[in-house]
Amino acid sequence: MQFLTEIKKWLGEITEILLLLIAVAIAAEILFGGAVPFFGGVIANLTALIDSLGENGLVGLIAMTIIFFLFYRRKAATTEHHS
Repeated sequence: MQFLTEIKKWLGEITEILLLLIAVAIAAEILFGGAVPFFGGVIANLTALIDSLGENGLVGLIAMTIIFFLFYRRKAATTEHHS
């Protein structure tokens, strides 16, 4: 079971890094426009995702709720372990 715990820990850390990269990409695209190499198109992709969830009505709302729950749960677990 220690192996699974380590995998969960690594996946959690990778997820946090990816979320930070998304935040940096959004900030870079806002500051420098769409001409940012490697980060270009992040805002357009996020907007398309949000539009897609919005078009699906209740299903989109449920999907968004599940996504937020998973991120919140991960954040709460990380804070508990660091305290």
